[in-house]
This record gives sequence, C-alpha cells and structure tokens, in this order.
Amino acid sequence: MQQVHIAVNNGMHYLGICAGAFFAGHSGIYNYLDFTPSGVWFNFYPDEFKGIHKEAVEIRGADGSRLDQYWENGPKLSGWGQVVGKYPDGTPAIVEGKSGYGWVILCAVHPEATQAWRTGMRFTTSVAVDNAYAKKLVTNALNGTALPHF
Repeated sequence: MQQVHIAVNNGMHYLGICAGAFFAGHSGIYNYLDFTPSGVWFNFYPDEFKGIHKEAVEIRGADGSRLDQYWENGPKLSGWGQVVGKYPDGTPAIVEGKSGYGWVILCAVHPEATQAWRTGMRFTTSVAVDNAYAKKLVTNALNGTALPHF
C-alpha cells in the first residue's frame, strides 16, 4: 500500500472502484492508501445497514444523467473531493480530486459489472451503457482529467 500511496502522490493516477474506493481513505486500524489529505474515512452507503448487500442503484451525474449501477457493499464517499455522482439520497457515490501530484477518481458502484452480476435485479440502463461509463472513468483516471461535477 505504501508504494501505491507514494506513486500517486508523485503523479501517478488512481481509479478506486468499490473496495478500491474504501482503501483510498484513511483508517486508524488498517494500512489504507490515505489519499484524502484531511484523513477522511469512508463508511458504507446506508443501505448496508438496512441489510441490503447488493442492488441496482440509480446514480445521478452532475451532467443530469441517471444510470442504474450495480452496488454491492460499497462506500458513501462523503468528505473528500469533487462530487461527480450521487446516490438517490444525495450522498456522494463518485468523487474525484488531487492527491499530491496524482489524480484520483473513486467510485462506490460497479459500472464495469457484467450481465451475470445483475441476476435477480432490475436495471433501467443496459450493461453496454453502464460499461461505457466505466470506460469513461478509466479514461479520465488514466489521463488525470476531471469529469463534470456538482
């Protein structure tokens, strides 16, 4: 973890999806990546505490888009970065920002999810549309470029 932290702070870029977003935060217990300058620790999206562990969740983008995304025990990304996407309750689901000289995008949901992951759930957006958004996240993370944000 320390090598990744150093690499990003020296100018490498990072895309953290789900657990990768959790690990980007700070923890006093675990050796997290700690890309948040103020030491933000990310908690679970509240549906976790309702006993829901996976579901289709509509994510609203700053550009007005609405995509149903596969969510499985992902974080609520409050307290760090510019908000790119929001959960239905208005809390951050996708954020971005600088860590040292590196660019970081954190995504609490799985836009890369395949059709097989969606079994038993109802989505209003297709796998192709959601996967295209995953590609956009990867491209922006690789290039260190900002997405539209609130």
